[in-house]
Amino acid sequence: MEFASVLPAFGNFGFTILAFVASLSVIVFVHEFGHYIVGRWSGIKADVFSLGFGPVLASRVDRHGTKWQFALLPFGGYVKFKGDKSAASAPDGDMLETLDPSQLRDTMHGAPLWARAATVAAGPVFNFIFSIALFFTLSLSEGTVKLPLSVGKIYDLPHMGELQVGDQLLAVDGIDAPQSDDVGQFFADIRKSTTFPLMPYRVVRDGVVMTVDGPSMDPARVDRLIPRSAAIEAGLDIGDVITTVNGEEIYSFSRLKELVEGSDGNPLTLNIWRNGQNFETILQPKRSDEQKADGSFVTYWRIGIVGTVYSFEPANGAVGVWDAFDYSLANTYRIMEGSVSGLYHVFSGAISSCNLSGPIGIAETTGQMAQQSGMDLLWFIAMLSTAIGMVNLFPIPVLDGGHLVFYAYEAVFKKPPNAKFMNGLMSAGLALILSFMLFAIFNDIFCP
Repeated sequence: MEFASVLPAFGNFGFTILAFVASLSVIVFVHEFGHYIVGRWSGIKADVFSLGFGPVLASRVDRHGTKWQFALLPFGGYVKFKGDKSAASAPDGDMLETLDPSQLRDTMHGAPLWARAATVAAGPVFNFIFSIALFFTLSLSEGTVKLPLSVGKIYDLPHMGELQVGDQLLAVDGIDAPQSDDVGQFFADIRKSTTFPLMPYRVVRDGVVMTVDGPSMDPARVDRLIPRSAAIEAGLDIGDVITTVNGEEIYSFSRLKELVEGSDGNPLTLNIWRNGQNFETILQPKRSDEQKADGSFVTYWRIGIVGTVYSFEPANGAVGVWDAFDYSLANTYRIMEGSVSGLYHVFSGAISSCNLSGPIGIAETTGQMAQQSGMDLLWFIAMLSTAIGMVNLFPIPVLDGGHLVFYAYEAVFKKPPNAKFMNGLMSAGLALILSFMLFAIFNDIFCP
C-alpha cells in the first residue's frame, strides 16, 4: 500500500479526534464549572479544577487557592473540593478530623445540605443553560424565512429554468405562494405536483409580474447529511442531486423517500448529479426505529439525507428574541425527553439496541458534523450537552443524580446514609456505568 493512499483516511481520523476532543472539552468544562462556581458561591472551596485526567501538562493557582490544570487524557474532567480524597469526591476522613468547625464549613462534606445539593445539581443545570444559549444564538443567526416568499439564492440543479435572485413568488405551478401565512399548507400542496422537471413560477421581478420556468419544488437535493449514515458511507455530499433510483428517474425528494422506505433494506443504485457531472453509487438503507405520536415505534429504512425544502434558498428575515428563546427552551426539553425515552425503550426492547451509541459513535458523529459546517457542529454540541446533563441526573450512584438521592435521604432522615452501605452502592453504580459503556462500545463496533 502506498503511503499517500493512507493520508486522506489518516487526515479524516485526526480531524474527527480533534473535533471530538474539542467539543467534549467544552461540554466538560461547562459541567465542571457549574459545580465549581456554585460551590464557591455557597462557601465550598475547590482545591483542583482539572480538564482531563492523568499527568498534568500545565497548571496555575488562582487567588482563591484553586489549582487550574490541563491533564494528558482529555476525555473528561473533575473538581476536587476541599476535604475530598479523590476526584470522585470521596471524603478524606483523616484530613477532615483535623479541621475545626469553621474550616469544616469550607469543605464539601462539612457544608450545609443545601450547599452540597446546589453544588452537585449545578453541573447538569449548567449543561442545560449552555444548550439553551447555543440554540438561542443559532436561531438568531440563522433567521427565518421572510414572507412574502422571495428567492435569496439559486441552487445549482440539473434543471435550472429562468428563476432569478430577488424574484418574489406569487404562485408556483398554479398554487398561490404564501404571502403572510404559514408555509406548511403551501408545501403540502406543491409536493403533490407532477410537473417535472420544470414548472411555471408566477413572480414579481423589478415591479413587473411575469411567468417564468423554474426547477421543481421539493428537489431530491442533499441539504444535510445524517452522521454515520449510508449516504455518508457512499460518499454523498451536500448539494448532490439524486436523479435516478434503481433506474427510475426521480425529480422530487418525496419520491426518493418513497423508494427508500419501500426498499426493505435492500441495496439501492443511485445516479448522482454533482457540479454538472453524473456518477453512480450503491448504498444500503439502514434501519431506524422512530417514535410515533401515540408513543409506539415504527421501523423505517433511511439513507441519511435531509432534503432541501425549496428549489432555492429563500430570503431570510430576523427572528424575534422571544421566538428564539422559546425555540431554544423547546429544543432543549425535547432532547432531555428523548434521552430518557430512548434509553427506556432500548432496555425495554421496544427498539433496537443499535440506537444506542458509545464514545466511538459520538466521536464519528462529531467529526462528520464538523465537516459539514460550523453551525452543524455547534448544534450537535448543544444537543450533546443537554444529553450529558440529562444522563448525569439519573439516580445512579457515582453520577450527580445518585448524589442528589443520597442528599434527599439525608434531608428526610436527618442523617446521611450508612457509609459502608453508600460505598457499596457507589461501587455498584460504577460497575453499572462501566458495563453500560462497554455495551455502547460494542454497538459502535458491531452494529450496522
